[in-house]
Amino acid sequence: MVMDVKAAVINYQFAERAKSELILSSQLINSLSGFAEGERPGAKKMLVLFLEGIRSETVFAAKSTGERDFQKAVDSLSLAIGGVEGNESDSAVLKIGEAVSSITTIAQNAWQVLSSHNLI
Repeated sequence: MVMDVKAAVINYQFAERAKSELILSSQLINSLSGFAEGERPGAKKMLVLFLEGIRSETVFAAKSTGERDFQKAVDSLSLAIGGVEGNESDSAVLKIGEAVSSITTIAQNAWQVLSSHNLI
């Protein structure tokens, strides 16, 4: 299916925002180990809330656009949240990377449409 310009704009906006948030979340996951033992539970709780917010936004993007790659990102985010909750930061970061990859595919496809119309 060929993406029209309106869909490309919407997909690009959703994807770029999600990509930025996912990159930030990966950095935050990596920073967990630097917290003092007494601070780590609170930091982890805040991080999970942040990840859940990104997941909610990505679910909205998936439903709004019908793009399967947004749903793939949602699935990867759910696994990343489980990794953070289970103190498996390395696994969580890998799942965030998978989500970034899915989101980047959407952004790239949208960028190609926008570029072909000289909008980017």
